[in-house]
Amino acid sequence: MSKYSILLPTYNERENLPLIVWLLVREFKENGHNYEIIIIDDNSPDGTRKVAEQLQQIYGEETIVLRPRAAKLGLGTAYVHGMKHATGDYIIIMDADMSHHPRHIGGFIDLQKKHNYDIVTGTRYSKGGGVHGWDLMRKLIRLYKKAVLEQLVAKCQSKGYVFQMEMIVRARQFSYTIGEVPIAFVDRVYGESKLGGNEIVSYAKGLLHLFATT
Repeated sequence: MSKYSILLPTYNERENLPLIVWLLVREFKENGHNYEIIIIDDNSPDGTRKVAEQLQQIYGEETIVLRPRAAKLGLGTAYVHGMKHATGDYIIIMDADMSHHPRHIGGFIDLQKKHNYDIVTGTRYSKGGGVHGWDLMRKLIRLYKKAVLEQLVAKCQSKGYVFQMEMIVRARQFSYTIGEVPIAFVDRVYGESKLGGNEIVSYAKGLLHLFATT
C-alpha cells in the first residue's frame, strides 16, 4: 500500500493546528490510506510546538512526526527539511492555517492514481474551484511523487513564498506530468497572515529572479 507524507510547516498556528490535524486524520482514516503528518515548526513563540507535542500523544508518534527547527527559516527550506524525514511514497505539501481543506486530498490521490501523474496541484481556475478572501500570493496544496519532489528541490533556488511557484516552473522544464483538481480556497481561520511588508518585497524580487532565470 502506498504511503502519503503530509508536510505541515507551522509558525504561530497554535489555534489552527489541532483542527487541521483532526481533519487530516479523519480524511485518511475514512479513505483507508497509509499516512504520516510531519509538523515542521519554526520555533513559534505562541506555543505551537507544545500543541504539536500534545497532538503526538493523542494520535501517536507514527502518525504525528515532529521535526521542529530553531528559528523561522523560510517556507521553502521548511518543506526541504520535512521531506528529508518523510517515509512516504508520495508527499503532500499544504498550509496549516485551514486555507486548504483536507477534504480535497482524496480527489488529489484519486486523480494521481488514475493517470499516474507526477504532480497534482489544486487550482481555483478550473470548473468547480473558488476563492474566498485570497490574494495572488497564497500557497497551494500539492501532491508529489517523492522522487519527483526530491529532484525539483535539488534544482530550486527560492526559499520563501516563491518556492512553490518555482517548483511548478521547474517541473514543466523536466516535462513532468501535472494534474489539476479544482478546489475552493479560504482565508485563514485563526491568526494573522504571515505576509509582512518585507516578505511581500522578497516575494516580488523572487518572482523577477525566477522569470529571469527560467
